Amino acid sequence: MISVYIVDDHPFVREGLKTYLSTDPEVHIVGEAGDGETALPALKALEPEVAIIDLHLPRMSGVEIIKAIKESQLRTQVIILSSFCEDEEIIAAIDGGALSYLLKDSPPEKLLAAVKAAQRGEPVLHPRIVKKLMQRVRQDKPAIEPLTSKEKEVLEQLVKGKSNKEIGAELYISETTVKTHVSSILQKLQVKDRTQAVIKAINLKLV
Repeated sequence: MISVYIVDDHPFVREGLKTYLSTDPEVHIVGEAGDGETALPALKALEPEVAIIDLHLPRMSGVEIIKAIKESQLRTQVIILSSFCEDEEIIAAIDGGALSYLLKDSPPEKLLAAVKAAQRGEPVLHPRIVKKLMQRVRQDKPAIEPLTSKEKEVLEQLVKGKSNKEIGAELYISETTVKTHVSSILQKLQVKDRTQAVIKAINLKLV
């Protein structure tokens, strides 16, 4: 089961998320909090696989929680679920270590899909977030080391949101080989994770 912790300052939102996500037998809600200072000790103690966190929280912001999670080297993957999509907040959350960023107008099934993707370490971004990130990073194409033909094929699958297992099946290669190609792609694109690789690939028109 996927252990999930919810952090949102609105009780109604927390209850709605718990009710919906709990309908899936693969998801187990391990806790909730309405502010950052309450959430952080619980996250460190429980170390859930996924944390769904709002950005605007009392006593400690969502970005501060994300940074604390990463500094503590927890395995927890963070999904930002917010009503806000200001450029600076998006960049701060992604740079801080958030894996996914969804807006609260997202369909419930999109959030559930993001939770399952997070367990695999795969990002899910709201289309408006992708657009803003692309606008933010749009600039003259920097010099990058050319990708091999196989790396380009893997990158195309990453942009489609495919998991390593799905990419392997599509390209008839092992998951280990996929991971090797992904690591090489990240290095050549000079990015830290798959989310940034997808954004940069789209921005540079590599796919």
